[in-house]
Amino acid sequence: MTHTDDFGSLAADYWRTSIVDIHPGSIRVRGYPIQELIGAISFPQMIWLMLRGELPSPGQARLLEAALVASVDHGPHAPSIAISRMAVSCGLPLNGAMASALNTLDDVHGGAGQQAVELFHAIEREQAQGATLEAAVEQSIDAFIAENGKYLPGFGHRFHPVDPRAGRLLAMVDEAAAERVVPGHYAAIARGIEALLKTRKGRSIPMNIDGATAVIYAELGFEPELARGVFCLSRAVGILSHAWEQKGRAERNKGPMPRQMPYRYTGKAERHYPGDDQ
Repeated sequence: MTHTDDFGSLAADYWRTSIVDIHPGSIRVRGYPIQELIGAISFPQMIWLMLRGELPSPGQARLLEAALVASVDHGPHAPSIAISRMAVSCGLPLNGAMASALNTLDDVHGGAGQQAVELFHAIEREQAQGATLEAAVEQSIDAFIAENGKYLPGFGHRFHPVDPRAGRLLAMVDEAAAERVVPGHYAAIARGIEALLKTRKGRSIPMNIDGATAVIYAELGFEPELARGVFCLSRAVGILSHAWEQKGRAERNKGPMPRQMPYRYTGKAERHYPGDDQ
């Protein structure tokens, strides 16, 4: 083997991937020639193939698509959406606005789905050690609150008394469980959390979109971090839509609130530097 071959082998190993194999006139995704996939599979199926290495069953693809559709948008007041609009009005192109908005989908705004899957997994681990569902839920919720505070990801909503998206998603999970597409285990865990919250609070605190989609991602076997990643794919559609709408308006430097609305100053009263001749 020549010195050049050594470097070629080093580079090939350095950028090794099992996702795509590209040669002149050939593109194979997870082994499938791309031309055989075009027009034959849906975008949710393609997402699954890229992330998981195999094509999903029709039932799995249907659930993934439902989660993607449900999460695309939540109005211009959602921080990621608002940022996309402000960014466009400041002169950014669509891709720049999308990047700015997607970067806000962190632990507080956008991270609840991942956190809910992590919580479901913690409860599952307690069950695996012999705890009943009720005991596992109570122990895991108490541990979560002790570490993270009283906010519970995936339950309750600041705007919707009952999230209109969650019920439909959970019904689809139940249908899929009945057809043995998914086990239904995580749906039972999430409902166990709802039951505990109702007992402790004395009122219903139902699942929101983050909790319902977390059930789907957990049922489908997606790791917690991928739950957030797939949510970002979904919300990118809403971000793009709002950025494009904003681009059609003659507004410049759009701020977080109308200019006619004043802010409240809470600092020192006017004062002067001692050296000033006043």
